[in-house]
Amino acid sequence: MSEQKQPSENKLWGGRFTGATDPLMDLYNASLPYDKVMYDADLTGTKVYTEGLTKLGLITPDELTAIHSGLEQIREEWKQGKFVEKPGDEDIHTANERRLGEIIGRHIAGKVHTGRSRNDQVATDMRIYVREALLDLSIKLKGFIESILKRAESEIDVLMPGYTHLQRAQPIRWSHWLSSYATYFTEDYKRLQQIIGRVNQSPLGSGALAGHPYGIDRDFLAAGLGFDGVIGNSLTAVSDRDFVVESLFWGTLFMNHISRFSEDLILYSSAEFGFVKLADAYSTGSSLMPQKKNPDSLELLRGKSGRVFGGLAGFLMSIKSIPSTYNKDMQEDKEPLFDALTTVEHSILIATGVISTLSINAKNMENALTMDMLATDLADYLVRKGVPFRETHHISGECVRKAEEEGLSGIDKLTFEQYKEIDSRFEQDVMDSFDFEVSVERRDAIGGTAKSAVLKQLKNLQSVLN
Repeated sequence: MSEQKQPSENKLWGGRFTGATDPLMDLYNASLPYDKVMYDADLTGTKVYTEGLTKLGLITPDELTAIHSGLEQIREEWKQGKFVEKPGDEDIHTANERRLGEIIGRHIAGKVHTGRSRNDQVATDMRIYVREALLDLSIKLKGFIESILKRAESEIDVLMPGYTHLQRAQPIRWSHWLSSYATYFTEDYKRLQQIIGRVNQSPLGSGALAGHPYGIDRDFLAAGLGFDGVIGNSLTAVSDRDFVVESLFWGTLFMNHISRFSEDLILYSSAEFGFVKLADAYSTGSSLMPQKKNPDSLELLRGKSGRVFGGLAGFLMSIKSIPSTYNKDMQEDKEPLFDALTTVEHSILIATGVISTLSINAKNMENALTMDMLATDLADYLVRKGVPFRETHHISGECVRKAEEEGLSGIDKLTFEQYKEIDSRFEQDVMDSFDFEVSVERRDAIGGTAKSAVLKQLKNLQSVLN
């Protein structure tokens, strides 16, 4: 019989089978090419699990010492890029156990899987890996938000147009715009903390689905692995992938916010706006037009949001109809999740670099302010004189129309006499309404664009991060 037709001795499930699997099936089934990133989580899980087996008397203290020594050697091999993958290493769990047997002997190594299934093993590894990845993202996201807050505080005096429907609407502070996205990202930060708590529950000790046959102390295992608690139902423990869905959803929502943030900056960096200029480190040139400076970093941030959303949508379709407990469909959780975690991490770092290094053109921002943006202030002026807002809104509109008919550059160019002709309740102090600084400073309620209101926003956001 040829070597190809012999079942691999390395397979954790091989004893039931006498024939070999199709080589293509081996390739189709294998996950080591992408799940080996979990090597550290897998080794740590085995280390603590064997401590639990030792408490039960199923592994001797001497055997435990040998196992732990072997696991640390394997960990070092992975760290140094010296781990040798072999045929039959279908996943990280198989590869690590096979290598452990080579180091300390298969008899002792064969005990590490006692009472454990790959079903609870992979679920444990995934939760450890995702927990650590999300904690790292949390640190990086905090740094990104703080870079926005720092910039907002230092550039608090710069005014710019605020937009609705991409049309100039009312004057705001540049820092108010920065604060708006810092608010989005701070909500992402808060959601991330909640998800980490739900991820950090231990499935280890649930076996294949029915529970542990030797009464292992699951609380001991959870504490040893840094989990906050155990998943209370073994059927759920091995099959729950909600934490993957939540992580993918979180990444999708965060990337949606990054995409909108990037789109604004792309527009603001164009010649038509001229509000900001990206640093050379986050721009590229044109292969044909030497004058071009393209915001490729921001365009990539905008584009990669679709990549993360696609991973979420695809995985939801993979698990929507599977029956209870573990099914092989769940192997499809790793590639979209790992890709999303990497994409989000890189996006945070790039966005941090962009916002930390771009320069603003305060003069262009302020030159973009036009007097028609103070039409609401004109209406507010009459409200303060006791006129109902619905009426003042109509009167202000008449003033705008009159200025257009006269070919004037703005409503501030109408004379006081013309204002009196439109409505007799206008008084001489109406001309004081046409001041952008005064306009923004009037909006000092919570969340407004007045300096005091924006500074309070920044302080509140920082307090969340602290």
